[in-house]
Amino acid sequence: MSGGPRPWLDTASAAASGTTPSAGAAGATETAGATTSTERDRKAEHIDLALDRRTQADHRYFDEWVFEHQAAPELDRAEIDTSVEFLGRKIGAPLLVSCMTGGTEGAYRINTNLALAAEARNLPVGVGSQRKTLEDGSHRETFQIREAAPTVPLLANLGAVQLNYGFGIEECRAAVEMISADALVFHLNPLQEAIQPEGQTDFSGLIEKMGAIAAELEVPVIVKEVGSGISGDLARALVAVGIGIIDTAGQGGTSWARIEARRAGDLEIGELFADWGIPTPDSIRAVADIPGVTVIGSGGLRNGLDVAKAIALGADLTGMAYPFLEAATEAPESVVARIDRIVQELEIVMLCVGARTIEDLKRTTLYRRPRPWGR
Repeated sequence: MSGGPRPWLDTASAAASGTTPSAGAAGATETAGATTSTERDRKAEHIDLALDRRTQADHRYFDEWVFEHQAAPELDRAEIDTSVEFLGRKIGAPLLVSCMTGGTEGAYRINTNLALAAEARNLPVGVGSQRKTLEDGSHRETFQIREAAPTVPLLANLGAVQLNYGFGIEECRAAVEMISADALVFHLNPLQEAIQPEGQTDFSGLIEKMGAIAAELEVPVIVKEVGSGISGDLARALVAVGIGIIDTAGQGGTSWARIEARRAGDLEIGELFADWGIPTPDSIRAVADIPGVTVIGSGGLRNGLDVAKAIALGADLTGMAYPFLEAATEAPESVVARIDRIVQELEIVMLCVGARTIEDLKRTTLYRRPRPWGR
C-alpha cells in the first residue's frame, strides 16, 4: 500500500451496527477539508476514525520476522498451555484487551462488550482516557465496567501529560477508584498531542512525576505509548523511578498522526508523520533487554502469529485494540470469537515450534527477513 497522501471520505466510516457515534461530532461541519466546531466530541471522532482502515500503518513490521519450523515438535497440541501471570493473577493467554475508549455516547456498549469478552476468556482489559470524566463528571458510566468483568485485571487510564495540567495523585486515585482498577496506565503521546487540534504539549518533567505517582499510588503504574514506541533509554529511565511495567505500543498499527490530522483538516502533516516511531518488534527487543521489566508488546499486532512473534522477541504478554474494536460495536460474542481465533492461531504456532508453554515460546528462534527494497 502506498505511503503517499490518501483520499478521505467527507465523513469517517461508522461501525456496521450503527452503535458507534456518527462521524463528525455534535455541531461539527466540513469546509474545504477542515473540521470546525463550537463543541467537538473528540472521543466519538476517535472511534469513527480508528475504525477506518486508512488510518492504519502502511507497513507490517512483524512480517519481517519468521520462526524456525519444527517438523517433529515432540508435542501434543492438547498439552499446550497459553496461560501467564499478570498483576498477580493467572490469565488465559498472554493477551491484553488494550485501552480504547470511554467518555462518549456509545462507548459504554463498546467497553461493556470488551469487558464481558475479557471476563469470558480470563483476559485483562483496559479503558480509554478518563481525563474528561474527571474534569467534568460526564459519561462516568461509560468506564464503569467492573460488574461485567469482576475477576480479571482492569486497567484505568490517564494521559501522562495531564500531570503538567493540574492532575496529581488525587486525580490518579480517582481514576482507579472510578472503575475499581487493578493498575493505572499512563499513556505517552507527544506526536498525537502535537497534531491534535486541542493538543496539550508540555511533556517536560513527566518521568519524575510518573515515578512520584507510582511511589504513592496503591496499585501498580503502567506506562505505554499510543503508537510510536518506547525506546530502551526511556524504559531504563522509567525503571529508575520505580515503574516496572511498560507497554511498547510501537509503530505499525493505528496511526494517531493520521487520525488527528484528519480532525485538524491537515492531511499532509498526517502523511508526513504516519510512519513516525519505533517499530513494535524493535521496541519490544529494546525494552526486554532491561532486567526486571514486565513487557507488554503492542502496536500493530493483528493475529495469533503476531502474538507469538512478540513473545519470542521478548514480550511477557501482548496487547491489541484495533482487532477487537469493530467486534465490540456488535456484541460480546463477536469479541469472544475474535479472541478465540487469536488464541487458536497462537496454539498452532506453539505446536509448530515445539513450545508447550509461553516460557518455552520465549526461547524459540526467530529470523529477520531483509526488508523489500525501499521500505
